[in-house]
Amino acid sequence: MTTAVTTPKASASADPGPSDAVPRSVGRVLDAFEAVLAEGTCNLATVARATGLTPTTALRHLRALEARGYLVRDEAGTFSAGPTVLRIAASLHDDGPLERLVAVVQPHLDRLAAETGESAYLAVGDGSTAPYGAVAEGPRLVRHVGWVGQDVPTDGSAVGEALAEPGTIRVRSGAVEPDVTAVSVGFPSTGPAGMRCALSVIGPSARVAGAHLDHVGEVVVLAADQVASQLGTSREETSDTEERVA
Repeated sequence: MTTAVTTPKASASADPGPSDAVPRSVGRVLDAFEAVLAEGTCNLATVARATGLTPTTALRHLRALEARGYLVRDEAGTFSAGPTVLRIAASLHDDGPLERLVAVVQPHLDRLAAETGESAYLAVGDGSTAPYGAVAEGPRLVRHVGWVGQDVPTDGSAVGEALAEPGTIRVRSGAVEPDVTAVSVGFPSTGPAGMRCALSVIGPSARVAGAHLDHVGEVVVLAADQVASQLGTSREETSDTEERVA
């Protein structure tokens, strides 16, 4: 079992700059698109403010998304999700890749919650964020809840590090929420549509410590191995044998 325990670092800037993996122009279009989806409905000024783009540039990207059906605009100039987004969402409903993945992982989340007493999550990485797609809430009165569907930043978080280094336990306290510790293990991209995934157990930092933290790490590793096996690979295929300490 390989373990890395790190302390929180400062949050990344909202505008990390161009990436080698994402051309600047593409990134700006996606930023505009995500800004609209995050708000549900919003106008040009809101998108420009959220993305740091000039109104002229933001409008150009919004019009391109509108032309492809990803966004629609009403008479008041308010943008919202368009028919292309709705069609894609409908195609994923019930029997989409995420639903099939959750069907495999949910029993393991249930066991993790029962064995650790903490809430267990499935995270699906999509680049800069890692939304939690499923949860089994811990049985204790004080427990972690409310992250399903939320975009957890991969930079500086346990789940982000676990996705980047499948097979290695990553532990962070206070990285996303104060007084909360997350223990995460990623497994290779063998799920439906090649999604990068990780299991996380999350609870109050005062409780997820010492021997309990060690126990949580052990059972998360075991669950990740079992999930990877069901998905057709082994977690160890991408796991180092050396201990990592960030």
